Amino acid sequence: MLTAWVEQLLGYASGALEAIRANEHYPAMMAWARAEGAEHCGGSLDLAQALAPIIWNQTPLVRRDFDVESLAEPRPEEPCWCDSGRLYRDCCARVEMPSVIPDHLMWMLSLREWRGETLKAALASQKAPAQALLEAGIVSAESGNNGRAQQILESLFAGDRDWTALAEQIEPAFEILVDLYQERGFHRKRAALLERVIGDGPDFLRGAALERLCLMHLDSGDLASARDAFQRAQRTLPDSPSLAYIEAMVLLHEGNVDKARQRAAFWWRRLTRQHHLAPDQLDFISELADDPEAALSEQVIHSEEALAGPLTALQALLHSQHRPPRLALARSDDGALLYEPSSREASLYAGWVDACEIEIDEDAALGFLGDPWITAPQWLQALCANPEWLDAPRIMQALALALASRFGSLPWMVDTFFTPLAARYEVWLAQLEDAGGTFSWHDADNATLLRTGLALVIGMERGAGERARRLAQRLLALDEEDSLGLRELVIDQLLREGRDEQALTVSEQGADGADMLGVQMGRVLALYRLARQDDARAVLADVCASNPYIVPVLCEERPRPTRLGGDMPEPGTRAEAWQYRQLMRDQWLASDGALTWLATQPCVAR
Repeated sequence: MLTAWVEQLLGYASGALEAIRANEHYPAMMAWARAEGAEHCGGSLDLAQALAPIIWNQTPLVRRDFDVESLAEPRPEEPCWCDSGRLYRDCCARVEMPSVIPDHLMWMLSLREWRGETLKAALASQKAPAQALLEAGIVSAESGNNGRAQQILESLFAGDRDWTALAEQIEPAFEILVDLYQERGFHRKRAALLERVIGDGPDFLRGAALERLCLMHLDSGDLASARDAFQRAQRTLPDSPSLAYIEAMVLLHEGNVDKARQRAAFWWRRLTRQHHLAPDQLDFISELADDPEAALSEQVIHSEEALAGPLTALQALLHSQHRPPRLALARSDDGALLYEPSSREASLYAGWVDACEIEIDEDAALGFLGDPWITAPQWLQALCANPEWLDAPRIMQALALALASRFGSLPWMVDTFFTPLAARYEVWLAQLEDAGGTFSWHDADNATLLRTGLALVIGMERGAGERARRLAQRLLALDEEDSLGLRELVIDQLLREGRDEQALTVSEQGADGADMLGVQMGRVLALYRLARQDDARAVLADVCASNPYIVPVLCEERPRPTRLGGDMPEPGTRAEAWQYRQLMRDQWLASDGALTWLATQPCVAR
């Protein structure tokens, strides 16, 4: 009964609003109520007339700079305000409303209707009720009107509004606005919103912002900042169920699978005693305690309905594949190895392109001509229906790149997709190693195999760092030019494994490596750990000369973030220093006294 009334009310209010916008005067609105209002009120003219003045009184008028033009409710013995000619007590006062009419209803509907300058002026007036902004913003986002949703929700979070008055409803609005900023590339606005909420918001909203900040740091690989944000969130909302999931993610990124399992068990015991968590949430935390990687992997696979089935089928396919066929290799006049697709491989790849319509950007180390995940259900189903396609290195390349672009930052996806792909790829890699000789990126179609290896290294780096490092070293041995920039990754992983001597040795190999910031800083850290501080100081002087931002950005507790675009940062820039901080600050923190030593070096004062 109430649901039917809500639908009637929304229909009536929408029709009334259309009439008001055509003529912002009360008589015109009453004329509509008598002529058409009963259609939205189950045929009741009395209800339609009684609703009209209530709706009018809360409707913002453009001609009054978005103020209302309220009518005073008449006394019982006065003429009714619906202009029926009867006394109020004998007319609208006798009509009983099925429920209370929300006093923000007409503002909410107006915000959904106004466009352009009118909407901009209405929001600038700061007269819209917070509840109207919240509901209009959420509805606009759900209907795909992202620009309107962002504009409305920005007004909700601007000024001195009391966010606590909206209680739990403000949190989903905050999450939607952060998502909109992310999707639409407004990174500075996103950072400013998070900073403001963390600084001034109530605890429940501040905790949500800190949780979101932690996930953003995890996504960018800044583990030290992610750990800091998690700890601040835990202090703010110690009983938030989300912290159970987030701590498991942080620990898995840090490589602590057993600790992730133990902490999930702790959270399950703690939250079970509180008796307010939904059973499905408790079940998921229990699954985390049993196998955190499998639980999170399954959650990711099923997070989008359209992809759940195809990704599950792909997982089964990859774990059932046999050895790939041998490659057809040749040699150049100087003895270098050459790979060219066989006629069968070319035919398989042609079938893939026809069915999937996604192609590699041959001018980039990693990338597509377009977004492969827009058509993912189509090409995943086609691939699973034609498993022989994986015999073609170009298709392996496309699959590895696509998976790395979507799941490469998630360590719990390694065993799901990347480990079986790597096992297949390593059969070809072993064939190249057995053949002997160099394997240059620039020769024949060698880039296909090298690019595939790079995608697999990236896919495994966070969840299987040691295996990713070994694969990278094997690729480095073949591609002496280091066309893929793998030397820096190998050094970083060796430092994480505590293999400081090996890290130092790799950092000193290759003429081009000496110019890369990550290689140079890896050498400094390795030398520091090996108690060769004079040598470390000498290398650091060269680093500071090439990038004066690196030491302050690395040492400062909470420096101003720098936006990183899709391309590699320019050498010598703050963006380059910021990228290194995100990737490696946790290792400097883990090295006793390293950041303190770094901050006191003479080159810092230049």
